Amino acid sequence: MLKEAKFERLARFGYAARGIVYVLIGGMALLTSFGGGEPDSKSALQLVLEQPLGAIWLALIGIGLIGFVLWRLVQAVFNTDRHASDAKGYAVRAALFVSAATYASLAFYALGQALQVGLGGSQSGDEKSWAAWLIQQPFGPYLVGMVAIAIIAAGVAQIVKGMRKSYLKYFGADWERRSLLNGICMYGLVARGAVFLILGGFFLYAAFAVDPSQAGSLADALAWIRQLPFGSILYALVALGLFAFGAYGLIEARFRNIASPTLSDARHALPV
Repeated sequence: MLKEAKFERLARFGYAARGIVYVLIGGMALLTSFGGGEPDSKSALQLVLEQPLGAIWLALIGIGLIGFVLWRLVQAVFNTDRHASDAKGYAVRAALFVSAATYASLAFYALGQALQVGLGGSQSGDEKSWAAWLIQQPFGPYLVGMVAIAIIAAGVAQIVKGMRKSYLKYFGADWERRSLLNGICMYGLVARGAVFLILGGFFLYAAFAVDPSQAGSLADALAWIRQLPFGSILYALVALGLFAFGAYGLIEARFRNIASPTLSDARHALPV
């Protein structure tokens, strides 16, 4: 029981760390709604570093993100959320692996900045770097295209998750009556899903053009939104949505059902 309690605290710490990152991104985006600049996850972490005791806070966020990475891996390997053994279930678990890899990079970046050592790579351009590496591999443009399809699928899944309220199965039976918190969860998921659709579109164009520089980041997606008709309004709505997704992470940290892996889960995870 003690180990399960420690694992649950680690997972909740991870959800909180991810939530804080998105709250910062959304907050920074809201502040620039009618000005210049488009924040991303690393610029949000840089903002933390610039505050009093910033290195300590940033190190805590980095540790929390490592907890989130471990939780994602456990979800994927041990299927603690009990996804069905079908194509959809395996796709969700594969997406959890991708999520773990993404947040591992961000966690190392946060710890590297906090400790002033080079653990996390450059401050920006990770998406372009990944796309450039993939394009250099055999069948590289097809690989980038597959990544694009995966990102788009993840965006659609998040929008559907928010619209259908399918996240409710991970909360208590009375959660739907919490109308305000429920609305925040829905809005945050839909907004982040929409951003994923834009990011997937960037990667898809990079695959067709065989040009990794076309693979955009979150900041690029926000800049693209700003250029649309009524762009300032749409930008503010998306910024508020990213803030809501951060709040959703904090809500998960407090209320989500965390199922620690059991011996039965471990046995089912082993190849037969």
